[in-house]
Formats: sequence, C-alpha cells, structure tokens
Amino acid sequence: MAEETIFSKIIRREIPSDIVWQDELVTAFRDISPQAPTHILIVPNLLIPTLNDVSEAHEQALGRMLTVAAKLAAQEGIAEDGYRVIMNCNRHGGQEVYHIHLHLLGGRMLGPMLTHKG
Repeated sequence: MAEETIFSKIIRREIPSDIVWQDELVTAFRDISPQAPTHILIVPNLLIPTLNDVSEAHEQALGRMLTVAAKLAAQEGIAEDGYRVIMNCNRHGGQEVYHIHLHLLGGRMLGPMLTHKG
C-alpha cells in the first residue's frame, strides 16, 4: 500500500488549506509556494503515488482532474489568455510529493517549459 502524504490530510481537511474544489473524485487547493499568480494543485482523492502507478481503474479520477482544471481556469480568469497544466513523475521529473497532482498555473506569461542545458 502507498504511503500516505500531506495531500491525504488536506483531502480529509485535517490540516488547513485553501481548497477551491472538492468532490467525490478530486480535491483542488492553492499551492502554498505559488510559481505564478494562479497556482492550484488538483489531486485525486485516492492516493496514487506516481503516473507509473496509474491503471484503467483511475481513468475517471484522472479525467475529472482535467475537467476541474478547465473549470478552475475559467473561474480564475486565466482561460482566455492561457494557462499551463503540469504533472511531474518521479525524481528526474521533479515530483516532490508522491501523490499524483496536476499543477494549474497562469495569470502571466509563463515562458518556455525547459531550457537547454548542454
């Protein structure tokens, strides 16, 4: 069984967080260290450690993560100008919390995804 994370406690509202969406499948809350004017994390309520652990049984929750991202982008007023969604996987991908999560970022020009390092 996967090891519980801080996100599990946020989902259960055991620790304070600025939750902007919650339903039976996903929870979304503002990042405590935002990298853009809008930076919201969207997580499945079921603990899935990495994208490598995703199965067909998770498809409904993963689809909901994307539809919630679009709804929140509209609510935040960033849909028209544009926004970015990012999901990191494992250490080289930049994953820090091993409970998959989608970053919704916007509110300014975000620049290139990656810079070339020779």
